[in-house]
Amino acid sequence: MTEKDLDELLAGRALDALSPEDAARLEQALAADPALRARAQRDEETAALLADATPEVAPPAAIRDQLLARIAGAAAPADVAPEESADAPAGPAPSAPAEPVPSAPAGRAASGPAPSGLARPGRRRWFALAASVAVVAAVGLSALTIGRLLDRPDAVVALEQIAQAEDGQVLEGELPGGGAIEMHWSHSVGEVVVLADEAPALDEGRQYELWLVRGDEPIPAGVFDGGVDEPLLLDGELAPGDVVAVTIEQEGGSPTGVPTTEPIAVMPTD
Repeated sequence: MTEKDLDELLAGRALDALSPEDAARLEQALAADPALRARAQRDEETAALLADATPEVAPPAAIRDQLLARIAGAAAPADVAPEESADAPAGPAPSAPAEPVPSAPAGRAASGPAPSGLARPGRRRWFALAASVAVVAAVGLSALTIGRLLDRPDAVVALEQIAQAEDGQVLEGELPGGGAIEMHWSHSVGEVVVLADEAPALDEGRQYELWLVRGDEPIPAGVFDGGVDEPLLLDGELAPGDVVAVTIEQEGGSPTGVPTTEPIAVMPTD
């Protein structure tokens, strides 16, 4: 296991949020490493201090349903047939756009098939981290505060907030040349998170660039490399009617601040 894997497993253990399989893996590592056992004890003490530092409050009733829905989504078969997508609103015309597939709102209990993207192992890991933040949030601190205290990426915290939001949504699509892209967003939260861990690698000196398209104005929202296995939090606040687009640009993003290529994916947020 890498140090990053150990950090995630130790945090999950301190919050009592590990799966039996992950717990068994970690216990094996702890048995062979005294220094790791000391780290685990410190994490447990930190979690206890966080709980003791806040007054007892009843956790939001929706948290249990949301976590159970996420667990059900992670266990769902990966070959669930997606529904047909509605046409994207007016925006950049892609030469070979992704075909987005909307799913049920992320913040509600699952009443139908879970998004197939949640069955991918890399994505389950990020939702497990987001769920850990939700567990600690039940002691009375905000998800954002807890995420920062536990040194969790802002994108992971945003995923948890979107999952809790009544208007949380998920959209999936395929990328030209292979790979998939998955977008999570909420207008009440004002954030968009993209998962593109299967995006094909690009030639040296090239990167994918994300855009928030507001009317006729494309707004740069971040760049990423192919094969990235982390959620990507878009720069800027989501506004009603925004469309998320992906183009291929030079490394660091378009120097002009506008796309220089046709978008390979266009995803509406309404």
